[in-house]
Formats: sequence, C-alpha cells, structure tokens
Amino acid sequence: MAWQAWTTLGILSTVLGLLIFTRYAPHLILLAGLVLLFSLGIIDENDVLAGAANPGMVTVGVLYIVVAGLRLTGAMNFIAAQLLGTPKSEVTAQARIMTPVAFLSAFMNNTPIVAVMMPIVNDWSRKIKIASSKLLIPLSFASILGGMCTLIGTSTILVVNGLVIDHADPKTMAIDPNLSTELKAAVIHTSEMLPKDGLGMFDISLIGLPLAVTGLVYLLIVGRKLLPQSDSAVGTPEDVRQYTVEMVVAPDGPLVSKTVEDAGLRHLPGLYLIEINRGDQVLPAVSPNVVLEANDRLIFIGVVESVVDLQKIRGLIAADDQIHKIDEPRPNRCLVEAVVSDTCPVVGRTIRQGRFRTRYNAAVIAVARNGEKILNRKIGNIELQAGDTLLLEARASFAEQHRNSSDFYLVSSVDDSSPTRHERASIALIILAAMVAVVSLGFMTMLQAAMLAAALMIVTGCCSAAAAFRQIDWQLLLIITASLGIGRAMDRSGAATAIADSLLTAIATSPHLALAVILIITMIFTNLINAKAAAVLMFPIAIVTAARMGLDPMPFVIAIMVAAAASFATPMGYQTNLMVYGPGGYKFTDYLKIGIPLSIIIAGLSIFLIPLIWPFG
Repeated sequence: MAWQAWTTLGILSTVLGLLIFTRYAPHLILLAGLVLLFSLGIIDENDVLAGAANPGMVTVGVLYIVVAGLRLTGAMNFIAAQLLGTPKSEVTAQARIMTPVAFLSAFMNNTPIVAVMMPIVNDWSRKIKIASSKLLIPLSFASILGGMCTLIGTSTILVVNGLVIDHADPKTMAIDPNLSTELKAAVIHTSEMLPKDGLGMFDISLIGLPLAVTGLVYLLIVGRKLLPQSDSAVGTPEDVRQYTVEMVVAPDGPLVSKTVEDAGLRHLPGLYLIEINRGDQVLPAVSPNVVLEANDRLIFIGVVESVVDLQKIRGLIAADDQIHKIDEPRPNRCLVEAVVSDTCPVVGRTIRQGRFRTRYNAAVIAVARNGEKILNRKIGNIELQAGDTLLLEARASFAEQHRNSSDFYLVSSVDDSSPTRHERASIALIILAAMVAVVSLGFMTMLQAAMLAAALMIVTGCCSAAAAFRQIDWQLLLIITASLGIGRAMDRSGAATAIADSLLTAIATSPHLALAVILIITMIFTNLINAKAAAVLMFPIAIVTAARMGLDPMPFVIAIMVAAAASFATPMGYQTNLMVYGPGGYKFTDYLKIGIPLSIIIAGLSIFLIPLIWPFG
C-alpha cells in the first residue's frame, strides 16, 4: 500500500480510538480526522464537500423540517397514540416500536421513518418512564432490519441493484484496465449472468425476512439487556418549581366524554391532576375513571417539562383567555420562565388586577412558589409575590427584551415550547402521507419528496421557517458529512481495495470461504466508512472473484446487499445509527456491545442461507 493508504488507516484508527475511549464530542473528533486527511492531501476539496452535498445527508436535514411540522401541529402525538399506546414493561415498549417500524421500513426508505419516530419516542419514553436509551437503538436497528426485506427498503440495496443492472450490460460496465485479457473475458462472461433488469421487488425477501425476524428476536431477548441506562427518562427529577396550571376541556375537542385515564392525563411524569372545577362543583382527589365534560377546568401541579407537554394535548386549552389577546401570531410565540422581583409593579396584586398581559404583552400560563401549593388556583386570581416563578406565553423575543429588566430576577426561554397548532394536524399528516406515497410509487426521489414536503409544511402554516430551522440537529449533519468524507479517503487512498484484494487472493479456492470473506469485509467496511461506499467498493471485487472461480455471481451480489445493509456495530456506517447517537446519550462502545453479536448472527445465517437460495452454479 502507498503512504496515503497507511496514513488513512492510521487516522481512521485514531478517530475510532478517540470515539471509543474519550468523551470528546463525536462531531469534533470526526471533523478533526477529516481536516487532517484534507491537510495531508489525501482527499481534495471535492471529497470534503461531497459529504455536505450528499443526497442522504441533505435528506436527513430536510426531514427535520418535515418533523417540525408534525411536532408543532400535534400530529406526532396522534401517531404515537395509534402506534405505541401505554406498555407495561420495557420489552413490550421495544416490541411496540420495532414491529411497526420494521414493517414500514420494508416499503419505504428507513431514514424518514426514524426521523419522524425519534421525537415521538423521546416524548413517549418520558411518559412511560423508560429511558430513551432503551428505545432509540432498537428503533434504528429495526428500521435497518426491515429495510433488508424488499428492494426499496433501503437506498443501499437500491444502489447495489443499480450496479447489477450496469454490470449486466457490457456497454455500461466498468472493467479494471489492469486485469489480464483472459480475466477480462471471464469478468464479461460472469457479468452477463446477472439479471439485466436487476432484482425483483421481493427477491431479496427470501434472505431478508428470516434475517429481520432473527434480528428482532435477538434485540428483544438479548440486545435489550445490553442497552445502557444513560438518561433520566425513567423518572422526572424533583424540581422545587412546582407550577400550578389551569386548563379547560375544549367543548368541541376529542377529550369530551373520555375518562381521565383514556385522555392520557394520568401518565405525564411529574404532573398531577389535583382537582376538577365543574361549574360550582369541585371534584378533589380525581379518580382515573372520572369522565370529562365540556368546559371542565382542570387544575394541575407539576414541573415545567410536563406543563409544556400538557400544552400540546389536543382538546385542552389554557384557562386564561389572555393568550388570545397577545399582539403576536401564536406560531411565533414560545413559553418563558420569569422570576418576579420585589420591584415588579405587579407584586401584591392579582395577575388580573395588575393587567399583566397589557403591561408585558404576555399571558401567565402557570405559577410556581418555592415548592408551595397555591391555594387560590385560578390563574387570574393569584396574588403575585416576589420570588414567584411565572410560566408565560409570549413572543419569542420576550426573554431577550426583558433579560435585564428590574421587574424580573431571571428570564429564560423554555426549549421546544412553541404553541401547538392542532387545527393544522390533519394538513401535516396529509403532507407526510403524500411524501411517503410519491416515494413508494417512484414518482420522486426521497430528497425531492422531502424538500417538497418541507416547503409545504412552512407554506401551509404547520410551522414557521424560524421554528423549522431550530429543529435541525446541526451536529448530526456535521457527523454525517465528516463520516462520508473519511469514507471517501479510504476509497481514494486505495486502503480499502488493498485490504480486500489481499484477503480474497489468499482464499480464492473455496466458494463458501470466498462468500464469507466478501460478506465479512463488506460488513466491516460498512461499519467503518459508509454503507453505500462499501457496496460500491466491494461489488467489482466480488464480480472478479466469481470470474476467477468460474461461479455464478449472484450469491456474492446478495452477500454484498445484505452486508452493506446490515450496519449495526458502529454509529458511522448508516445514517439512522448516527441520528440516534446523540439523542440516546450513547457511547461508541454501546454500538459495539449490541451490534457486534447481531452482526455475527446476521453474517452466520447469511453465509448458511445464501448458497441454498442462490447456488454457486
């Protein structure tokens, strides 16, 4: 190997070591590796920028805008309610995620499925008190396993199928000019054995379905025990700011005639329904079987995160009608926490008497008083004291405008607290369904459909442009970009080809051994560089190996399809793994612990089944 290949392997090893053994941010480590490769001239400007221009990376970024529309209209809560429910155990929760995700991933690209489901699972995990780290890797892995079951399940299989079609035609296939004349002829003959129209929709299902079922069983029985407990989602931390908040059951909403339990008001972590005011009647110590009626006034006490969740429940509206009088469109508002100072002109007055909304162009949603329960629970009648913490609905610029005001000791915006536009939820769901349909029917590429859907989310008012761009995970996009650039370095430097060639030359005597080596090398490259790059790199090597041994190339092609799609051992190999890496609070070693055994199972079963389904000839 040339010095470029050795240097690339050294840098890649260093990057992996830092990811495994240090706590530095993954995007910084990967970017440092990319910069070093570029500085040494191993890759050029085009290679560095290729990651940023990669359709897969751009698609992920655009899908965040689609997801923003689903979140901000409450459509996600509807999806979660239909798919997930309220499981009683961790294994049931994982099964409820993985089963529908694997099925859907067989018929549409798995990247948008994970993009849509991630925030749903994050919110759901807090509600059911199960750590999101127990659910997000199963979400990603289930989407990958499901994607192996059909031709359109993952773009990686589509890429390999495109290579099959190209190599089946001598006019379009590329042949290494360094091959001998005899071997060139053998390669042409071998390539002509490939199906000219590529594989059918369900040809890969013969191997993909048993692999997916086996993988899901492994994750439910063994893999779940290896998942880390890396966040605090199993419970809501104690917070002295116990807000009192009053909500009204909307007369035309879906909660009317439902019990408190069925309405989902009993499972919000850190939030308690302490009473219901029904006309002149007060219902204390609310039972889960109480049936809600129109205009019931519900009094809750809880922490700010759960109050934010409460605002997103369709059918509940803020009891204070002042929110409708704020001089700012609701999509441009957010929730703000403000601690009342002793010089605030409203101190000693009720919120209504102090004309709080008129004075600050903000409505008080909830009040917290040093952990005390406020006896007068109607928000407008609460007499404010110095030190009270107010949860306000206000324009997005409120925190910046009042940060140095003498009226408040402290002012800060609450993350992810834009008001939910439930009236737009049906529009957001229609846009999502249309995006899935046009891609599944082949009318548009995933990127085209995602960009159109994102534009429609903004144009139809499902989310504002500012809110949409705040939802994008820029660190994740940097990780994907840098990973793709390092993968190109493995290809450009010749390191990957040299490793594959040397290994295959040593074992090109046994068809089963050659199949095993091609599959394993592809799987390793998939996890280290990139699924599509690994497939493109290994495909011609597989064809040449089949030609040298005089075998049918299809077993080797299927092995590459399976191995390139089966990226479980690292976060870098496939974008859905990268997408859950940060939000799940995972370490690099978590993927190794769970993914390596799964990869071994997939590899072993594939090596056994592929020659039975596609004989060597």
